[in-house]
Amino acid sequence: MLMIRLARFGAKKKPFYRIVVIEKERARDSRNLEVVGHFNPLTEPSIVKLEHERIAHWTKHGAQMSDTVAKLVKNNPAPVAVA
Repeated sequence: MLMIRLARFGAKKKPFYRIVVIEKERARDSRNLEVVGHFNPLTEPSIVKLEHERIAHWTKHGAQMSDTVAKLVKNNPAPVAVA
């Protein structure tokens, strides 16, 4: 089963997260299939960059979001295109 979850990067006590698509059984920071966003909780306000189209693509193909990623997607909706 595929998961969309956070993978921790950065130095000690300075976390930086990538939002990745990965097999559920793999370790948190192991090889992923695709990076679909970034999250930096240390800045004020926190920086969240998401590729909404790729997240939608993976969820249509059966990937499930972790609780944290689901909150990030809900709180940072996709920008609406102006025609």
